[in-house]
Amino acid sequence: MYTIRKVLMKSVEQHISDLLGLVSTPEATELDLLKAQGTVLAAPIVSPVSLPGFDNSAMDGYAVHAADLAGASAEAPVSLPVVADIPAGDPDPAAIRPGLCARIMTGAPLPTGADAVVPVEWTDGGAVDVRIDRPTRPGSFVRRRGEDVEEGATVLRAGARIGAGEMGVLAAVGRRSVPVRPRPRVVVLSTGEELVEPGRPLGPGQIYESNSYMIAAAARDEGCEVYRHGFVGDDPATVWDTLEGLLVRADVVVTTGGVSMGVYDVVKEVLTRQGTVEFTQVAMQPGKPQGFGTIGPDKTPILTLPGNPVSAFVSFHLFVRPVLRRLRGLQPNPLPSVRARLTTPVSSPQGRRSYLRAVLAGPAAGDGVPTVAPAVRQGSHQLSALADANGLLVVPEEVTELPAGALAEVLVLPDR
Repeated sequence: MYTIRKVLMKSVEQHISDLLGLVSTPEATELDLLKAQGTVLAAPIVSPVSLPGFDNSAMDGYAVHAADLAGASAEAPVSLPVVADIPAGDPDPAAIRPGLCARIMTGAPLPTGADAVVPVEWTDGGAVDVRIDRPTRPGSFVRRRGEDVEEGATVLRAGARIGAGEMGVLAAVGRRSVPVRPRPRVVVLSTGEELVEPGRPLGPGQIYESNSYMIAAAARDEGCEVYRHGFVGDDPATVWDTLEGLLVRADVVVTTGGVSMGVYDVVKEVLTRQGTVEFTQVAMQPGKPQGFGTIGPDKTPILTLPGNPVSAFVSFHLFVRPVLRRLRGLQPNPLPSVRARLTTPVSSPQGRRSYLRAVLAGPAAGDGVPTVAPAVRQGSHQLSALADANGLLVVPEEVTELPAGALAEVLVLPDR
């Protein structure tokens, strides 16, 4: 058995700093473009081509000399012979002399001599001769070479996350693969003899295991590859054997449960023996008991979170998320925060920073300040309010009460 020592609680900021000391940004790897979705660029991307690569038509219509249409009107349309058809992809469109025009498709190269495109809607759509009922100006409906991207320009910066828009840009400048930070591999494990896999019948004193599903989903939302092992019971040998077996697929291990002060807190018991994991108390509510360190021959980081579901949820967003961001090659920034006006009073224990599940909403008055309503059920075991919460209302350590109408900090949870 481990020895229980009374320890001073440390600050949230100190604990975050300690956790970030476990990890560093990994080396870059080259991935095929489609496989790179959701990863973070490790180097800036410089375009080897201009976009567009040539002057081309922005409309289906007619390539013309603008000067030929100077006097065109609905009452006196100008008629021009159509001497060519230019489809998109035409490698060598015929030159257009003054007094002539060519029918042209959207994206087709502008022929030599033409300086404008007339939309087909301004014409009678003729194929041999076309009647145009209004004037135009040089450059109208023409996409100029390089007006989007000049050759040699940086189109994406290092640290950009590759989503749909970034994917389109990379493909447009001809990249088949890109240098990225590999997705962190996160193993999630819960402990507890009372746990039962969802879908199976419950016995006396048992509950459905939800923490590993919740933490796995949160890690996937952060762009990680996640292996949810599920849970193990409270046998120390089984817990250690399971952890050792999982290390081969882990860049970081996240456990929930077994880190408090009880007799059956098996994670704490097992990992204390290794001498590389520290268990501590953080001056916060919920989530006071925390653990962190490394295990195994490769010194794999392990973050041990409390077993109460809300404590685990809050701990993930405060502590695990910054670690995963660093492993992804991003700045380990905290959740964004806003100032909001309380709709009801709240209380908090002296000396601990409270993180209350809450719902942020638009301003109720004309001052433009958003409002925040704390959830009614704030127990660390009460999971139901998480589905509606979009923020964590912060009550500082030195504050025990905030009245309705007071301004408070609210951490904004990621969109779901």
